[in-house]
Amino acid sequence: MKKVLLSMLLVGAATYANAQKSEVSKAKNAWNMSSLMTNKPLDVTLKSLEEGLKTTDNAIANEKSKDMPEAWSYRALFASKISFIDSLDIANAIAKDKIAEEAIVKAKALDTKGGEKENIKEAEQTLSNALRNRAIFAYNKKDFKSALQFFNEITAKNPQDTSMYVNAGVTAKQISDFPEMIKNFKKAIDLGSKDSESLYSEIISTTFSTVKDTVSGAALLEQALAKYPENSYFSGMQTDLFIKQGNIAKSQESLNKLIAKDGKNASYQYAMGDTYYKQALDLQGKRNKIDPKKKKEFDDVTAKMKGFIEQALPYYKKAYELDPKMTSALENLKVIYAFKDDKVNYEATKKLLDAQNAAPKK
Repeated sequence: MKKVLLSMLLVGAATYANAQKSEVSKAKNAWNMSSLMTNKPLDVTLKSLEEGLKTTDNAIANEKSKDMPEAWSYRALFASKISFIDSLDIANAIAKDKIAEEAIVKAKALDTKGGEKENIKEAEQTLSNALRNRAIFAYNKKDFKSALQFFNEITAKNPQDTSMYVNAGVTAKQISDFPEMIKNFKKAIDLGSKDSESLYSEIISTTFSTVKDTVSGAALLEQALAKYPENSYFSGMQTDLFIKQGNIAKSQESLNKLIAKDGKNASYQYAMGDTYYKQALDLQGKRNKIDPKKKKEFDDVTAKMKGFIEQALPYYKKAYELDPKMTSALENLKVIYAFKDDKVNYEATKKLLDAQNAAPKK
């Protein structure tokens, strides 16, 4: 009798265990079925996935199957897929995010043999794609505040994802959150974004013109020029900055190095001309405020103006010679010839400018 009894108990235990595993089998079958539901309406697909997720509720609630890694990996698959495709109910998608994240953590802890490695990896990728889609969907709806929140969530989870820092920066700019824009663009630059040169231009321009932080702007310019010494925009901005600071010597020192390196760069020649020309313009402003009766003071300032103009002239001429399409060089040459009362060169320059302005734009 003992043998029979023992045998009956063993059969009963096996049947019980199989009953618990059947909950996991249901989840697997439900997942396989949902994978076949291509080209179905969104509501039909979501209903199928939600039902599949419910099968995992039973699996993780049962004492015999709650510690099976499959119960959690399939739970992660269902929840992440719902999060990915539910573009209509953002609250539901976010709720499923949390379920998927918890399931992934649990599945990894239980999957000591690596049997669920691929399912876990798929759930993680689907979850990542869901968040990206959510961010882009919000951006396209012009819900920039939500989009920025989602992009920041992505970078927090994937701190090496350069493109998402760029997206976060672009989105922050849309809502005039310039500190956030600068922070994200700088991070993208630090990670070696292929667009680093353009990103530097954005944050430098914004720091100077919008944030109005000259100290930070100057530091960014130094960094940008160290990385992109051939960029004429950066060198031009630094020239302007040095001139505003009254540091002409440093500006000319920097430009002389660039010209020595590449004397055929029209932008460098133009920038050097500007170091003299802008000093002449500053003096003109001062001269306009001088009492006409103070002839000596007026004449002294005029003489200095003429000196700076004469020094600017050859650089602008060289810039135009190197780049005949540089309209700005012609514009400044025309003003200089007018100031010098050089009618011949003035008319010749004006003719060139008129021809350029009349030419069809490509």
